[in-house]
Amino acid sequence: MIEHYLLLAAIVVLGGILAGKVGYKFGIPSLLLFLFAGIICGNSGLGMSISSPKLAQLIGVIALSIILFSGGMDTKIKEIKPVIKEGVILSTLGVILTTIFTGGFVYFCSIYHIAPIEISLPVALLLAALMSSTDSASVFAILRSQNMYLKENLKPALELESGSNDPMAYMLTLALIQFISEGNANPWLIGGNLIIQFVVGIIAGYIIGRIAVNLLNRVNIDNDTLYPIILLCFVFAIYSITSLMKGNGYLAVYIAGITVGNSRLVHKKSIATFFDGITWLVQIILFILLGMLVHPPELLKVAGFGLIVALFMIFFGRPLSVLISLLPLRKLSFKGRIYLSWVGLRGAVPIIFATYPILMDVPGAQILFNIVFFITIVSLLVQGSTVGYVAKLLKLSVPAPPVGNLFGVEIPEETGTKMEERKVNKKMLSSGDRLMDIDLDDKELVILIKRNNSYRVPKGPMHLKVGDILLIVSETDKKNILDNEIIDVRREQNIEKLRQRVQEKKANKK
Repeated sequence: MIEHYLLLAAIVVLGGILAGKVGYKFGIPSLLLFLFAGIICGNSGLGMSISSPKLAQLIGVIALSIILFSGGMDTKIKEIKPVIKEGVILSTLGVILTTIFTGGFVYFCSIYHIAPIEISLPVALLLAALMSSTDSASVFAILRSQNMYLKENLKPALELESGSNDPMAYMLTLALIQFISEGNANPWLIGGNLIIQFVVGIIAGYIIGRIAVNLLNRVNIDNDTLYPIILLCFVFAIYSITSLMKGNGYLAVYIAGITVGNSRLVHKKSIATFFDGITWLVQIILFILLGMLVHPPELLKVAGFGLIVALFMIFFGRPLSVLISLLPLRKLSFKGRIYLSWVGLRGAVPIIFATYPILMDVPGAQILFNIVFFITIVSLLVQGSTVGYVAKLLKLSVPAPPVGNLFGVEIPEETGTKMEERKVNKKMLSSGDRLMDIDLDDKELVILIKRNNSYRVPKGPMHLKVGDILLIVSETDKKNILDNEIIDVRREQNIEKLRQRVQEKKANKK
């Protein structure tokens, strides 16, 4: 009965969200709880196992496209500029070194019969490539829950690495599968394909991202809720078009996300809220489905070997790749590099990539999938639960700065204006204590005044006191606005809406 499945799905997701709230307090990534929820719903639990890796891969492509695009939107160019070299090097050379070190260790284990099956060097490298990318979703969920802020620009460095290393791991995975399947594949041809995928992915992502920005700013649809849906269609179009052009679709959607997120965009706040919500939804669905794809008895068969490889990656493979990759750079301290080494969480991406060998009939692919799945669980448990603790131990964390403003009012970015709070001091009142007497720029407008715990609507003759806080709206430079006439009209409309919201807040407080 479809009603039973819908009810069960609702209970599982809701229960996982509530359990995630408890997990935050203990530093356990909430997505790990959804993974366990999927296992419970699978064959060994409620009997709802998914037997189709193709379906899991399809859902994974959809989910990963949304996750990478949303991550790109949250990546601010001005924040990643100081650490762009570190992030790019870690997402390319770091992934390659992690694959080499871990693959060599897996092959060593196979030679000495520690592995559950005999593993050739190419297959060992494939197993390592599947696990070479990091997952930032769980890391920053924990950091936000613990109200932490990282020093040395570590957060943008991790964002850049985690957003751009999935494409590198994906290309290594496909290249190694091709090499294993064909046996005599030309390494130079494979290397050329990697370069083409990178170049096409970057160019296509930027161009289509700009097209999306221009369309959204000019389409002028009355129903504001359709704007995020239009952008969501662009996300899937970007992945598909880039893949058809033999480029890397994952890299393209990440670049497009950065392009959109760092451009002036109408209804940007509501679009960002929409993508935040849908990103969490697809992550939850993905982790539950991936949990349903595995069979726990088969995990137990590879648990010993999986634990050995997981510990090697955590304490040797990842740290060595990070330290060697960043050796020529001097910006980050040694403690910062150690922390980057520790925050190498495995997530849903390695499990999704592990379905490719199964679909391409690589020998021992199912065992490789089980090993990757087990290592992901270990990584989330060991590293995910200690992200905050290690940051404090290395003295790299400080309390997060306050979010928002004292008034609880936000102004849409598409208005072409900015908002700031200004505290009244004696110097401001030197020419008189009335609002009309203070020296403001011609482009500045006071829209609300906070005195102690009360809010007042500004009027010219109003007397101000030292300590009053003024909420001021001012115009920004128009040079960067795509279409000044459209933006000017919408600025007036949104300023009026903002005034109405302020009046409503004042009325509600009374």
